[in-house]
Amino acid sequence: MTFDLGYLFLVGVLYLVLLFLIAYAAERGFIPSKVARHPATYVLSLGVYATSWTYYGSVGFAQTEGYNFLAIYLGVTLAFLLTPVLLAPILKIAREHQLTSLADLFAFRYRHHLTGVLVTLFMLIGVLPYISLQIRAVTDSIWVLTQAATPAVLAFGFCVTLILFAILFGARHTSPREKHEGLVVAIAFESAVKLVALALVGLFAVFGVFGGLGGMNLWLDENPRALAALYEPVREGPWAALVLLAFAAGFLLPRQFHMTFTENIDPRTLPAASWGFPLFLLALNIGIPPILWAGQALQPTANPDYYVLGITLAGGSVWLPTLAFLGGVSAASAMMIVSTIALAAMCLNHLILPASFFSRGGPYTNLYARLLWWRRALIAVIIMAGYGFYLLLEANQGLVKLGLISFVAVAQFLPGILGLLYWPRATRTGFIGGLLGGGLVWALTMLLPLLERSGLIHTGIDVQVWARAAETTPTGFATFASLAVNGLLFVGLSLLTRPGAEETEAARACSRDVLAPPRGVVKAVSPQQFAEQLARVIGTQTADREVRQALVDLRMSGDERRPSELRRLRERIERNLSGLLGPLLARMIVDDRLHMDATSQTALADTMRLIEERIEASQTRLQGLAAELDALRRYHRQILQELPLGVCSLGPGEEVVIWNHAMEHISGLAARAVGGTPITRLPEPWGGLLRGFVAAEDHHLYKLQVNIQGRPRWFNLHKAAIEDPTRPAEQARGGLVILVEDLTDLQTLEVELAHSERLASIGGLAAGVAHEIGNPLTGIASLAQNLRDEDDPRLVRESLDQIQQQIRRIGDIVRTLVTFSHGGTPTDRAFAPLNLHECVEEAVRLVRLSRAGKQVTCHNRCDPGLLLYGDRPRLAQVIVNLLTNACDASRPGDEVEVRARADDGEAVIVVADQGSGVPLELRDRVFEPFFTTKQPGEGTGLGLPIAYSIVRDHGGTIALESRPGEGTQVIVRLPLTVDALGHTAVDASGAAS
Repeated sequence: MTFDLGYLFLVGVLYLVLLFLIAYAAERGFIPSKVARHPATYVLSLGVYATSWTYYGSVGFAQTEGYNFLAIYLGVTLAFLLTPVLLAPILKIAREHQLTSLADLFAFRYRHHLTGVLVTLFMLIGVLPYISLQIRAVTDSIWVLTQAATPAVLAFGFCVTLILFAILFGARHTSPREKHEGLVVAIAFESAVKLVALALVGLFAVFGVFGGLGGMNLWLDENPRALAALYEPVREGPWAALVLLAFAAGFLLPRQFHMTFTENIDPRTLPAASWGFPLFLLALNIGIPPILWAGQALQPTANPDYYVLGITLAGGSVWLPTLAFLGGVSAASAMMIVSTIALAAMCLNHLILPASFFSRGGPYTNLYARLLWWRRALIAVIIMAGYGFYLLLEANQGLVKLGLISFVAVAQFLPGILGLLYWPRATRTGFIGGLLGGGLVWALTMLLPLLERSGLIHTGIDVQVWARAAETTPTGFATFASLAVNGLLFVGLSLLTRPGAEETEAARACSRDVLAPPRGVVKAVSPQQFAEQLARVIGTQTADREVRQALVDLRMSGDERRPSELRRLRERIERNLSGLLGPLLARMIVDDRLHMDATSQTALADTMRLIEERIEASQTRLQGLAAELDALRRYHRQILQELPLGVCSLGPGEEVVIWNHAMEHISGLAARAVGGTPITRLPEPWGGLLRGFVAAEDHHLYKLQVNIQGRPRWFNLHKAAIEDPTRPAEQARGGLVILVEDLTDLQTLEVELAHSERLASIGGLAAGVAHEIGNPLTGIASLAQNLRDEDDPRLVRESLDQIQQQIRRIGDIVRTLVTFSHGGTPTDRAFAPLNLHECVEEAVRLVRLSRAGKQVTCHNRCDPGLLLYGDRPRLAQVIVNLLTNACDASRPGDEVEVRARADDGEAVIVVADQGSGVPLELRDRVFEPFFTTKQPGEGTGLGLPIAYSIVRDHGGTIALESRPGEGTQVIVRLPLTVDALGHTAVDASGAAS
């Protein structure tokens, strides 16, 4: 039975239209996004590896090479089993730096424009035979079904149709770096069609040709040579070479790299592919032997490469040959579409764009549109180049032989990829030299014989004969000879040359274990300046869009000004441009327009952030000592974060490295908002406060008053320098750690306790107060009574004067009590000049009202002209507390003396009594709260502690000297000037007061 040519052409075109509709539905959301992101879809999309070689040529290869045909799939299986150490690192690098092709990957690692050019050209030349193989497979399959010569115009029409669909699949969007969910779903559908078609053909071979498994076994018994022919080549054929070639092709072929890494939507699907894709290949090839035996049994006119089609014609049905034909179209079209999309990106990034940017004088008005049309044109050129190669080659070349030529070419990238991942010492000179050497051997051993067999050239060159390796298969010889030359040159030249700074940086970026800290500071100070600088090269529209996209990617505000965040923005823009223009051109543009200040110190906050992000991303790989160190790091980090004290760690450039939870609570500033920010740019009052403390010589500041949002708060500040042992001694400072202790609640409590102590003192003075007020009141009453009967004006005036004098006496007593009892609040305190003699005199009058004060004589011998700055009510409380203790410790008739003098910028106040003194073992405890030597109910134990706290708040000191039986002296030293206090009040604007 035969088919009409028009029917097959129509079926093929309708099938491609169906693929486009599937892709369109996926992109429009008609097919749920979770379908495109499902691991099964990703596994099936990798089935683009199975081309016409697999679909048709595996049967012919099995006939000549037996079970060696399985080596092509065992190598791929090995590559995917090594996913954790091979594919996953490549995917990580490609995603982080937006590398869209193998040429981008090598150009990123081996920093030179020649790297990308050579990889692109070599890949292009190596894959053209493979593309021509697909065209030939489709035309030959049509000949099998029609039994008529296929017009050359049909192959041309097939190529034109594929150009259209390749553009629709991969060059329809304005941004070439976007993921193509529709392409992934469509290729997955094609793989499913191939799998179903080949499985049905295999079932037809078993049950339609042999009548079942029993019939097939019977035929094998009758034809033992058919089974033996599969085993013999395994012992003699190029098994190792085929496995190695398939291993390299499994992830280095343009279509495989594109679907495995570039179009990977979710990295979590890769582990599933490590076992799912080998199972797919196993299912795809399990029917190859039955199809081969069915073809041998039926002896169709078709070449063994096309037994998949030939045996279906024996069934007499239309649908099975049609389905088998569509499977072949799927295999060919998927390979050509994906390969040309990948090759077009490589050619655009490494051949067209560099030449265009260097030759063009000004920026592009619409770079996106230009890139889109360039990519479309390249897709057409590449497919037509494959068509031209198809026309040049002799038609009798086997499908597998054509495929192996491309496989050996792709294998030349193995040394470079291993160096990229695991040898930081590798250099671009070694890579380029190895690739040129291996490529030359490949051309002489694979490409040249192909052209000679096709009758295009006649040179008589046979490298295999020259090497006296005639007994080795051509594929095995070409594989190991080219890789040997490549590897030796790669290693030798890398050892003879030294990597440059950019190469070293790229090697670190490609390493999974070595972390490269950010470098320098961006000179541009805002995202708007980024766009303005980039617009001079890539145009205003493109620059604005790229900057906005980078801001969205980083969840960053357009008002960002922090140097560390701007550096992250620069890195993101470079990576985004890498996906658009290629890594080398993106780096050149960013380095040219977004200059870095290399003299600025790298922000320690950025280094820590980078290290912690990398550790978080790789924590599943940490084992042994590394895991223990990471656990210790997390433990210490947690301690710092949960510490009840505010912790602010500064890097060498005085940028914020650590801003813990307590610091967030104290300041109201989130750690994410201030991380990496220099303290000079922190909001006030924190910017001025920390900046002043860092510049101060003191390592500790106590009870610093700061006005925040109109309310006073008190803090203790402590700082310590962090030394960097890797730097010279004069540059050893690596940063600072500042501890901020919030004392506001404690200060409020102290004020309340002091006020309570005053009230308690007033209670103790109550009897004396009543007596002191009672005497003048009695005098006033007597004088008022006498005035009723007094007629002498002179006596009346004298009586009135005496009454006023007694009233003033009562007023003085009341005013003194009111002043002493009014403790105030932290908000209404202020230091002011005060006369110390008057303050002491007021305290003496108060103490005289108490019972103990009446029995003791208090002398105020302070210098009447001595002035100091302080809080008068609180200092009066200090003197009252000291005099009260002195009177309580004295005997009736003793004297208590208060002396004061100026001494070297300080006021020295001495309160001395003639009491029994304080025992030596108790002197260290008298300033402890609630400690007292008095009998229960006679004291609170707060007098001296409150006095100590008030004196300390004034920047002074208080000490006690005592000898048993000789009395006690309490010595208070207070600064005479406000500048010497060390107390700087800071308001919300950062101004000192």
